[in-house]
Amino acid sequence: MKSYIKIYGPPILKAIKTLETVAVDFPEVCIMDTVIASSGPQLSTPEGIADFFGGFGDITVERCSNIISNSGESLGEYDFFFEWFVDPTTDQLNDLIEKIDEDLKPLKCMYTITTKR
Repeated sequence: MKSYIKIYGPPILKAIKTLETVAVDFPEVCIMDTVIASSGPQLSTPEGIADFFGGFGDITVERCSNIISNSGESLGEYDFFFEWFVDPTTDQLNDLIEKIDEDLKPLKCMYTITTKR
């Protein structure tokens, strides 16, 4: 199951980076976004992934092994997705939405979230 995010209004790249940091705190998900999809092979190692997320202080070695989605670049019309390892509960979805709302608020950009199989 994936929760797709479409970002509206600038700053889109800052919003994507913010969503990436949200994912670090949600071990139930892996992610894919337009920046990662275009990053190339540097994200094929735990070290490369840690560097992308700001170093091993921000992300553990274990998390590096499962934070990037293996589903490929299936973003379609969206800018980002959270792929759930298990079907999320309503509480998990609400927690994710609350965290996204809180973290994107300073950027003053809008988004939509669509969760589907």
